[in-house]
Amino acid sequence: MSELLFSPYRLGALDLSNRVVMAPMTRSRSAGNVPDERVATYYEQRSEAGLIITEGTSPSPNGLGYPRIPGVFSAAQAQGWSKVTAAVHGAGGRIFVQLMHTGRVGHPLNLPDGARLLGPSAVAAPGTMYTDAQGLQPYPVPQAMSEDAIVEAIGEFERAAELAVGAAGFDGVELHGANGYLIDQFLNTASNQRSDGWGGSLEGRSRFAVEVARRVAARIGAGRVGLRISPYGVFNGMAPDAEHDALYGHLAQAVGQLGLAYIHVVDHSAMGAPPVKDEVKALIRERFRGTYVLSGGYDRERAERDLAAGRGELVAFGRPFLANPRLVSRLRRGAPLAAPDPATFYTPGPQGYTDYPLEG
Repeated sequence: MSELLFSPYRLGALDLSNRVVMAPMTRSRSAGNVPDERVATYYEQRSEAGLIITEGTSPSPNGLGYPRIPGVFSAAQAQGWSKVTAAVHGAGGRIFVQLMHTGRVGHPLNLPDGARLLGPSAVAAPGTMYTDAQGLQPYPVPQAMSEDAIVEAIGEFERAAELAVGAAGFDGVELHGANGYLIDQFLNTASNQRSDGWGGSLEGRSRFAVEVARRVAARIGAGRVGLRISPYGVFNGMAPDAEHDALYGHLAQAVGQLGLAYIHVVDHSAMGAPPVKDEVKALIRERFRGTYVLSGGYDRERAERDLAAGRGELVAFGRPFLANPRLVSRLRRGAPLAAPDPATFYTPGPQGYTDYPLEG
């Protein structure tokens, strides 16, 4: 078997030791929305990855929709994250923070005082949201964002990126435009029913994503910015429409013109979601000329095959990293992988977080 997966790669101005990416995964371990020493230990344990992308981290108090997720909009949060980046860099790793504004996917019981549940339109997400205070609660109807609120949210992404790279020491940021969160909510007609310049047409629905990417790239450098997208994803009430393929072709070309470091395409069909059509992946690959990060149910064999075929340059692994902190070593020598415990995915404390065996 070839070893492309373990070969070095140049991403923007960064030299990655291998092509294995640790995918972003919510862990809900940041009490008070501030990462601590335990979070630093968790990421340091997994710093064999060529690139780590952190869990979703909010650029705004309004984006803290889940319990115990971190932010990166305050000095305390930046200081907490600086311990994480120092630990990863000290172990020879590279790390991007994923900026995730949850938008309508949240509940007031999870938000800090003064924060608002916002969305492109006043359309509630389907289902329920867990809260530490009162357990499962129905999703409320979000407040439809005014023009001023949209401009402010874009500015929050920009300021958070600067804080992340400047004060917290991250190597770059990934903009979370997937899985039904705020950027994706603007892209998708299930959540965006606007008729102004932020909805309707392909340009209107893409505008928020493109403007966030443009402003963040201008602030920290395009080579430090990636974008994650999930065409045909249905998580958090998303749904495809008749223009879905054209939308992602338009978006890929628009952000590609900004010179972003990478596009990260999520295909969760291995977990039961609808597959992303090969034609859509090919269209995105054609329109976006930067690095393409493959993601979705990969093992070593499939990763090597797709890298060799030129379908992408980097491969993201998610859940295998949870119970296998030294995943790169285990993949390289073909060792069996331990299975993570789903009951501890989002619980507080070290169990199922930093207590998995470290041997590679």
